[in-house]
Amino acid sequence: MSLTIAVARERGDGESRVALVPETAKKFAALGARLRMEQSAGVSSHFLDPDYADVAMQPGIAEAYAGAGLVLRVTPPSTAEIDALPEGSVLIGLLKPYESKERLAALNAKKITAFALELLPRISRAQSMDALSSQGACAGYQCGLIAAARCTKFFPMLTTAAGTIRPARVLVIGAGVAGLQAIATCKRLGAMVEAYDVRAAAREQIESLGAKFVDTGVSADGAGGYARELTADEKAAQAEKLARAVAAADVVITTAAIPGKKAPVIVTRDMVGRMKYGAILVDMAAESGGNCELTQPGEHVIANDVNIHGPLNLPSRMPTHASELYAKNLYNFLSPWIRDGELAFDWADEVVAGTVLCRDGATVHPTVKQVLGEA
Repeated sequence: MSLTIAVARERGDGESRVALVPETAKKFAALGARLRMEQSAGVSSHFLDPDYADVAMQPGIAEAYAGAGLVLRVTPPSTAEIDALPEGSVLIGLLKPYESKERLAALNAKKITAFALELLPRISRAQSMDALSSQGACAGYQCGLIAAARCTKFFPMLTTAAGTIRPARVLVIGAGVAGLQAIATCKRLGAMVEAYDVRAAAREQIESLGAKFVDTGVSADGAGGYARELTADEKAAQAEKLARAVAAADVVITTAAIPGKKAPVIVTRDMVGRMKYGAILVDMAAESGGNCELTQPGEHVIANDVNIHGPLNLPSRMPTHASELYAKNLYNFLSPWIRDGELAFDWADEVVAGTVLCRDGATVHPTVKQVLGEA
């Protein structure tokens, strides 16, 4: 019997993405898979049911999941959604693996083989599968737009009959995929952009986008490409120089996040107190606690007349392209293992072994087990 792939509507608050788009549905069908989808699952991403010519539409989640061998999701399933999963099926998505022991226990009770894309090894071969990067690009772009919309100044320099308007000054903290996209977006909008990252190697990427690198004189680069622990004096010097850059900015965008851990606090209460009256701070790390000490996840707060935004689930603000990118990540991960309509993983493969979260009724990822105290 050929593989049946199932997709249900995402039911999380504010979630508007979908794990399957018409383009990738055609590609899965070409591999011999059968596809089922809950009716209207793609509507929030602006994909209508008739767009899915290769998919059999089902009236509800139970009908969509019934008999499925592979379930595609964006977000982790709720307890009720896990109950609807066929026992022994394969689940893949952004499953927030460090968040809930109870969810892992429920998946293991049904012997679900679960792949969490957050665990994908960061190797060259896996770049096309990297959902954190694709969704991070969406989030960084949105941060730039939020900042521009909220800023009390023009981003670009303007020459008018009334005189010349100086461009807004933007500081982006963190130069991963999201930070680089925020830099690029703010530059496209005409702002003067500076950026900071603890990795000295990020300087070249920042400057390639036309931004100025904030050099604190302290490098956290360590052996093997990992950051090293800074001394107390280094931390103090770093914080003071960064505080000056924060104080000079009209807009600060923070993007530093660590999977499975609370976001590091980079902008302290005192640093906010030194910011310009009416400045904007957009904290992309709000979902994991925030890079600013005063961030309230999902809220807009004002401190010292600094507007601090803690937006959540930024990719869902642009669900069409976010879903297209995410669906391609899923296809690129799964397609090598679908042959003649059957799913067969090579468990010795580095990407497969590094991404699998649960298998044969047990949590198998060593880092997740350690973080959750199950090692």
